[in-house]
Amino acid sequence: MLSALSIVLSACNGGYGNFFVPIYIGGSEVVFPRTNAISYFLVPLGSVLLTQSICSEFGSGLGWTMYPPLSTSLMVLNPEATDWIIGGLAVLGISSILSSINFLGTCVFMGSNAGAKNYILYIWAIIFTALMLVFTLPILTGGLVMILLDLHVNTEFYDSMYSGDSVLYQHLFWFFGHPEVYILILPAFGVVSQTLSMYAARSVFGGQSMILAMGCISILGSLVWAHHMMTVGLEVDTRAYFSAMTIMIAIPTGTKIFNWLGTYMASHTTTRTVDLWAALSFILLFTLGGTTGVVMGNAGMDIALHDTYYIVAHFHFVLSLGAVLATICGFIFYSRDMFGDTVNLFHVNTGASPYLSIWFVVFLGSILLIFIPMHILGFNVMPRRIPDYPDYLCYINTWCSIGSISTIVIILTMLC
Repeated sequence: MLSALSIVLSACNGGYGNFFVPIYIGGSEVVFPRTNAISYFLVPLGSVLLTQSICSEFGSGLGWTMYPPLSTSLMVLNPEATDWIIGGLAVLGISSILSSINFLGTCVFMGSNAGAKNYILYIWAIIFTALMLVFTLPILTGGLVMILLDLHVNTEFYDSMYSGDSVLYQHLFWFFGHPEVYILILPAFGVVSQTLSMYAARSVFGGQSMILAMGCISILGSLVWAHHMMTVGLEVDTRAYFSAMTIMIAIPTGTKIFNWLGTYMASHTTTRTVDLWAALSFILLFTLGGTTGVVMGNAGMDIALHDTYYIVAHFHFVLSLGAVLATICGFIFYSRDMFGDTVNLFHVNTGASPYLSIWFVVFLGSILLIFIPMHILGFNVMPRRIPDYPDYLCYINTWCSIGSISTIVIILTMLC
């Protein structure tokens, strides 16, 4: 949760967005600069509050979803840690709402380059991301406030003994939680589109269909939250609806993959830089993760594989690896614009450094070694959130551990 809300969202949406949205639309600044500053300084505050929940005695022990009745019971290891988590999420939510309103106002009301709004895909990615944040974050905030009230004021919103319903929180949480996946990945779509367009020396193939696809992804992604809840006792008709809507998301995402590949293959470019490699690797990993997601769209498969390592592998391929690769791609691609020609750490401005190329290849191999074997673990029904596993799965977990250690080492080499 901390990495998703404080790092990935702050980089692809807030970081690149604040820097390049005014430039793309021909403006000098976002529409509300002071509000933008408030949004910026709320991010470290919210991150500190979330970190405080980890540092407090015993921690919260709730998991990142904070399901009741565990989160609403004073018998939990440390109720204070629950308060820190909710406070941190509330602060980060306020920051996201402020930045979203700022981006929407900037894109709609500012700028001298009116035509840019029609063909620069990163602007549209920021617009759809901002709309999803504005519509879904208040729902999560309401759910978290009711947890606080149940915990400290003795209300019974989620207590089934007193006409409450703990499944209500799951609906409220996942109504934000699933669009959050697309909130994190849509700015990454924009970064990849800009990178491929620049190296192909042409506009992205099917630009209007790419905008339509992002709109469809935003709408469909907000209507499929209960596919995270297939095992809570949903009716057959409800499961059928959410299964169908989930599989339908493959249509606009497939359109984007097709258009990206069409843009690159029609360019005949001979450029081999790390930011281009990262963009193409994003397409590969997003395609693999999306394919495993279509499998999970089937309600029967979802119930069978629920809370196994197949789920971990799926959403890390789509979300974590995709968003991280897009962040790396954007950092290298935009570094000359952000830092100028004077900053040239490892030739990062050109993306053509042999050191950087080797680093990226090892990094990509390491993250693949972590998550590809997890699909096998999932089909062997190894559950998530357990401290141990059967001996016959030991060798697969060893591969994942080697990949994890390799990833940590390769990241430290870059930071050092």
